[in-house]
Amino acid sequence: MDLREKIGQLMVFGFKADHPEKMSDEIKDLIENHHVGGIILFGRNIGTTEEIQQLTSTLQSTAKNAGHNHPLFICIDQENGVVRRLGEGTTVFPGAMLLGATGDEKLAYEVGKASGQELMDLGINWNLAPVVDVNNNPNNPVIDVRSFGENPNNVAQFGTQLMKGMQASGVITTLKHFPGHGDTAVDSHLSLPVIPHALQRLHEVELVSFKEGIENGAETVMSSHVYFPSIEPEVNRPATMSKPVMTGLLREDLGFEGVITTDCMEMKAIADGIGTSHGAVEAIKAGVDLIMVSHLPELQHDVLEKIYQAVTNGEIEEKTIDEAYARVMKLKSSSLKWNDNLTPFKKPEHHQTLAEDVMRKGITLLERKSGLLPLTRNQHERILVIYPENGYLTEVEDERFSSHALGELLKELNPGAKVVTVSQQPEQSEIDFMKVLGNSADIILVGTLSATRSEGQQRLMQDMMSLGKPIIHIAMRSPYDIGLFPKVDVSIATYEFTTPALRLAVRSLFGLEKVEGSFPVTIPNTN
Repeated sequence: MDLREKIGQLMVFGFKADHPEKMSDEIKDLIENHHVGGIILFGRNIGTTEEIQQLTSTLQSTAKNAGHNHPLFICIDQENGVVRRLGEGTTVFPGAMLLGATGDEKLAYEVGKASGQELMDLGINWNLAPVVDVNNNPNNPVIDVRSFGENPNNVAQFGTQLMKGMQASGVITTLKHFPGHGDTAVDSHLSLPVIPHALQRLHEVELVSFKEGIENGAETVMSSHVYFPSIEPEVNRPATMSKPVMTGLLREDLGFEGVITTDCMEMKAIADGIGTSHGAVEAIKAGVDLIMVSHLPELQHDVLEKIYQAVTNGEIEEKTIDEAYARVMKLKSSSLKWNDNLTPFKKPEHHQTLAEDVMRKGITLLERKSGLLPLTRNQHERILVIYPENGYLTEVEDERFSSHALGELLKELNPGAKVVTVSQQPEQSEIDFMKVLGNSADIILVGTLSATRSEGQQRLMQDMMSLGKPIIHIAMRSPYDIGLFPKVDVSIATYEFTTPALRLAVRSLFGLEKVEGSFPVTIPNTN
């Protein structure tokens, strides 16, 4: 292959089309005329299961007809839980922290295998999971419940088992975000985080799960757009563009011989600093194999051109491109096969049973005051249900999914319940109105979505508690919310606002289900 074609195989590009089952004209051109070898799908590309199969089949046939030697990588962020892309017709599997709350890593294997099977049946051959970051910072705005927990060994065990399960179904997996994104208070989608720890501490905490995954056959590792001053001498140079991190630490020290991919190079930690295209050149020089540009066609073309120019002018050795290309081709040849006839998708019934069983074992109930549960289905018992209206909290989460199921599910069991929603950041006028409603209630149930980052939600809860009524708190995303309100009568953590998790939580409050989980992170005031 010529140089431009080899560079094309080192790209993973996303696109937006008029309909979910369609390719864009731009991505078609990039596959056919620039030999782009990887595609990333987002919620905008996901329709029905039939539409997903139509899209992945069209993408692969386009590559095959264009003379690609191997199928495209078609990847997706299907971490499950709060970061998922698949929707209608597929199973809603529990995410990482809900799995971690079960205490049983064997369940991670089963979820990985089942989740991987559904991806493969849809024509998606590469999952950008598992997240093996150790969430030891309660103020982390972007990892949080995407992590299995705060204990490095537990994260290593759960992450490796989830990885092995997906691999058993034929899906390529990804350990992310190397060398760790758990101990940050900044979202790299929005700015550049810094982790100042010494290398010894990184080996004791952040790197434990990556080492375990690599030793157990991880195919790819995703870099983090995080600055590690103990490893990288240049100030504010993210790991993605750091040769001491990507080559020195990952390749040489940890012995990783697989494929390294960047996170999206349009994230602001890169785009607002060095810039997407220049950053892509620096990432290749640092030892990265695949460059991910998820959105803008003009940037995708510019990245291709900037890398080509960097090779022709000697800034990047052609040997570097050849080595990256060889690693990518090795992975494709060992993992991918042309499949021109996908069988119509049918969700296995046991997948739903598995998902719900794991949720029962992970959802965590804390009763500080006995006698309030179980709730009754008596319509004359006035229950007020309050929760934020929007569950779209971070750049990586999908705005198609929100928290609205909570009220509907509670009204199924107590039709007389009054359900109201408030803003993600409630104003005092909203809170005052909730107090008026609360005065007429017998029991108040408040759902929160990462209240640790919402002063309005915290004021809402405090004002509801001031009414002296029995209070039940459902932490619908971050379990750290529970530590904010130590005087609440009953608290329950679902770790995600998926409908199945919320349904089981609500049913447990009425004594119709038993939930058994334990917090996989330290929550103050829960002893």
